[in-house]
Amino acid sequence: MMQSHRSLSIATPKTTTALVVALVALCLLAGCQTAQYKALESVGIEKRDILADRVEDARDAQDDAKEQFVSALDQFRATVEFDGGDLERMYDRLNGQYERSVDRAERVSDRIDAIERVAEDLFEEWEDELDQYQNPNLRATSQDLLRDTQSRYRRMLSSMRSAEQTMPPVLEAFEDQVLFLKHNLNSRAVSALRDELGSIENETDALVAAMEASIAEANEFIDSLQQG
Repeated sequence: MMQSHRSLSIATPKTTTALVVALVALCLLAGCQTAQYKALESVGIEKRDILADRVEDARDAQDDAKEQFVSALDQFRATVEFDGGDLERMYDRLNGQYERSVDRAERVSDRIDAIERVAEDLFEEWEDELDQYQNPNLRATSQDLLRDTQSRYRRMLSSMRSAEQTMPPVLEAFEDQVLFLKHNLNSRAVSALRDELGSIENETDALVAAMEASIAEANEFIDSLQQG
């Protein structure tokens, strides 16, 4: 039987949700993507819904990363403005912000990778099912919808990957500052870091702008899936 590519609601009763979670957990343990899809489809959740959910996860991860990088920049500003006190504590705070930034960046990359996996499976399935149509008009309409969805998806994915690439330079800059301060806990070291502030601010501003553009693309893509 041909599967519908119309978006379905993922909202389910608690008992059904618990069943879905259990089924997915078993599938993940088994390492079988096909079995995972079948488990979700058995409770009315199609690949299209999974894709929308993963795009939402990536969007939220990008928003979290954006806020974390801004927080790390604020901590760096506070560090270079240090004027007496416990410098080691300032270092610990800066290092903590850096480590959280690394974690958020990794989470963004993981979420984008997850989008690509399900999108490839969805589009392959959709393409294969075009041959099952008996009505040529419906087939042509479905094919047009597929091409339009793929086009929107590629634009969104490109924006996400572009935003992803803005993170490593900022992380590398923060890592340099953390390492330098780690071995030079004195006022002279702090003074030397001040010269790097402008560069890091510019890179962080570029990161924030790229993340916001990517988040907007993700929202637009999610809306298009829900309307499809």
